[in-house]
Amino acid sequence: MRREHLSLMVASLGLGCVLGVAAPETEWARGVVYHDENRNEVRDPGEPGIPGVLVSNQREVVETDAEGQWRLPVDDDCTLFVVKPSGWMTPVGRNQLPRFYYTHKPNGSPKLHFGGVPPTGPLPESVDFPLYRRPEPGRFQALFFGDTQARDQKELDYMAHDVIEELIGTPAKFGVTLGDILFDDLSLFENHNALVALIGIPWYNVIGNHDQNYDAVDDRHSDETYERFYGPNYYSYAYGPVQFVVLDNVRWGGAKPQGTGGYTSELGGDQLTFVENLLRHVPEDRLVLFMMHIPITQTEDREKLFRLIEPRPYTMSISGHTHWQAHFHLGPEAGWRGAQPHHHVVNVTVCGSWWSGEPDENGIPHTTMADGAPNGYSVITFDGQSAVVDFKAARRPADYQMNVYAPEVVSAEATGSAEVYVNVFGGSDRSTVEMCLSEDGEWTRLEKVLEEDPYYVEVKRREAASKDLKGRPLTNAKASHHLWKGRLPDGIPVGEHRIRVRSEDQYGRVFHGSRTIRVEGKAP
Repeated sequence: MRREHLSLMVASLGLGCVLGVAAPETEWARGVVYHDENRNEVRDPGEPGIPGVLVSNQREVVETDAEGQWRLPVDDDCTLFVVKPSGWMTPVGRNQLPRFYYTHKPNGSPKLHFGGVPPTGPLPESVDFPLYRRPEPGRFQALFFGDTQARDQKELDYMAHDVIEELIGTPAKFGVTLGDILFDDLSLFENHNALVALIGIPWYNVIGNHDQNYDAVDDRHSDETYERFYGPNYYSYAYGPVQFVVLDNVRWGGAKPQGTGGYTSELGGDQLTFVENLLRHVPEDRLVLFMMHIPITQTEDREKLFRLIEPRPYTMSISGHTHWQAHFHLGPEAGWRGAQPHHHVVNVTVCGSWWSGEPDENGIPHTTMADGAPNGYSVITFDGQSAVVDFKAARRPADYQMNVYAPEVVSAEATGSAEVYVNVFGGSDRSTVEMCLSEDGEWTRLEKVLEEDPYYVEVKRREAASKDLKGRPLTNAKASHHLWKGRLPDGIPVGEHRIRVRSEDQYGRVFHGSRTIRVEGKAP
């Protein structure tokens, strides 16, 4: 739900609405944030209110008073939510979905193919948010899924065996899906949520362009089914020393076929006002991670967000959408004016290239992404003001971080012209990649290039030539943002050889890979 209609109602109130000076026609929500000591989600006698907790209507952000009380203006299509503070937790539903919000839609959602929120009736006298204490360390891990995007139950089953099973029992504290939770069929939300819940940790969600109600006539009502399952389309919560901010940067252009049937990437005025109001309450020495679906580089009004966050020394952002992985360190060319580049991660997708490619022995498509990286997810380790991103390939060991591609056979007369490509899945412009041809040989630095990965091109060519392809055809190759290349040295002796590769990432960690080649013919 876009909230510009609420902004028109309260714009004339300014700060006065927070202080209680309101126009007569304004409706106000009131409530208490309280310590739910027995975790029954009911405020029992003696359970105290919690002061200093943030509550929002997706525009204004207020702090609870000494008794835990808050007050905000609302209209008849409004979501109220508590900004979970560090050291506290909201109730979690049966599918591990945090319950931190109250939806106020007296008349319910408009009639849509996939149902929205049923009528909520009159505004309660008190909208109360329960919290319970939870220790939260300064160093912790969280999981990030790019586009899970199942078309049907069969693809949910792929996801179950490819990703979910290996994550059950994870030490991560919570997870986030960065939009395109589904692929248009919103009736699958329940099955999807039940599957992700098996991981056993609270799970937050971001809306994507494929999670919208396509029959909605405008952007305001394009997220009605999403709201029914997950609540507000943008919100915030804290964990430990980090502030997490979910953004909705998908703007729906109108119902198919009457409207445009398309979307653009934009945040909009109300959402930016929410961010501005939120950040007034967030200490400047706190890391703030912005989570969205479409990469920030493709968001039309990103510079308005940049102006709000540039003065802060610790910000970062992450998205999905593209079905390729990248680390960007944004500067003036992207409209960023901060003292240090802004780190934006385009996350690896769980569904890879939409579950395409030849199925393996388990019947699961290899679904390699168009940049040559495997499908998977990210594990981010937060430690105070730092965040270290790890690429995790589905069903692969954690140290599988690169693919080395070289000719199978090289002529002894032409070894110096043979090219070697190294795709370092989590690599960036701050990575270095080197190769060596013998155990005691000299290490040679490879050149970072923006090209199609020849390994992916070869796989696509081979599968396209197959007359018995069992899976969906791979998508066209895209230039890879984490590809390096170099040439073999001259004069390699005839025989079998091992190419060793090492890569140091932006965090100073070194990963290794290798590939064998065969040199044939007569040495020159």
